[in-house]
Amino acid sequence: MSEYVLTLSCPDKKGIVHAVSSYLFMTDCNIEDSQQYGDPSTGLFFMRVHFSAEGQVSVGKLRASFAAVAESWAMDWQIHEQGRRMRVLLMVSRFGHCLNDLLFRARTGALPVEIAAVVSNHTDFEELVGSYGVPFHHLPVTKDTKAAAEQRLLELVRAEDVELVVLARYMQVLSDDLCKHLEGRIINIHHSFLPSFKGAKPYHQAHARGVKLIGATAHYVTADLDEGPIIEQEVERVGHEATPERLVAVGRDVEAQALARAVKWHSEHRVLLNGTRTVVFT
Repeated sequence: MSEYVLTLSCPDKKGIVHAVSSYLFMTDCNIEDSQQYGDPSTGLFFMRVHFSAEGQVSVGKLRASFAAVAESWAMDWQIHEQGRRMRVLLMVSRFGHCLNDLLFRARTGALPVEIAAVVSNHTDFEELVGSYGVPFHHLPVTKDTKAAAEQRLLELVRAEDVELVVLARYMQVLSDDLCKHLEGRIINIHHSFLPSFKGAKPYHQAHARGVKLIGATAHYVTADLDEGPIIEQEVERVGHEATPERLVAVGRDVEAQALARAVKWHSEHRVLLNGTRTVVFT
């Protein structure tokens, strides 16, 4: 018995669920779990189906046979093998809390991913990454070397068969070309104070204004800085007695939690793009 995940989006019409379920029945597949959503604001329909198949069935055969159904309904669709670990590349600068959290979750099986490599513009976490047996690549970035560094990154993505790039507090602005090249396959995390508190020491700025909620946002990266489709957000309340240092500590925790959930949901094919938003089947 093999298991697969079908995801799709298309113009919302009557009969889509029937068409999908009929296809699965006719190909001797069994639906294990199904979720769907029709967005009245965009007129689009979204669906995620976890199904099993008996006999000599491959993901290639399923994709080939489903293509006719997808074409008749103008579907944007994918079929993936359930349980296959997605290959991920992590990027980090000098804040290592998200990096360490993702490495640990992947090692313990809490994240269904295989971390293919870690890229950093500094060497601070080379030893940490090595302790997990993951290749570490130091790609320093300056104004003069940025283009070459991004080209090397794309070479690593291709060479390592990377399916998802995660900016685990990578503090460099990516070029528009790189963002477009990795569209829908690159996730970032940042504090949720934007646009109120920009620049250096945002938590200290928040403390000075008496902020009571510390938040983090995980989203897909686009050419519009920090404005890509949001996948997940986390928040924690703090009191008046919290120091700036305490706010920073809380911020590290919520960033790690939000990013881990976003990576998990993406790797399980639970996130579908809906224009500037996402549909997340959890």
